[in-house]
Amino acid sequence: QVQVVESGGGLVQAGGSLRLSCTASGSSGFRFDEYAMGWFRQAPGKEREGLSCISWSGVTTYYADSVKGRFIISRDNTNNTLYLQMNNLKPEDTAMYYCAARRGYYCQRTLPITATAFGYWGQGTQVTVSS
Repeated sequence: QVQVVESGGGLVQAGGSLRLSCTASGSSGFRFDEYAMGWFRQAPGKEREGLSCISWSGVTTYYADSVKGRFIISRDNTNNTLYLQMNNLKPEDTAMYYCAARRGYYCQRTLPITATAFGYWGQGTQVTVSS
């Protein structure tokens, strides 16, 4: 079993930045570097949207068009932590943000990043961007 916990959400003005973190843990034998990791978000009344995915080594990353050029995904395998640096935030970025783990080292090879490809989810952290 894998547990992931998000942190770092909050209220920010449009044009500002936030960095989300996600710490992963698991039962005996758990290795963070055996999992690809992803970030998703869901706004009220909307479907969950896949934002970004990073392979086990951090070498390969994918981004949805809605965040490409503004958000940066990264990971620290030594500390079992995933990050999402969010820059130039817009009011439409307001949502609950979720971290997810996908066993098997690699992201899906094609976009979109789909929630069904990830088996382990956190509870989410709220991001609110004011205009």
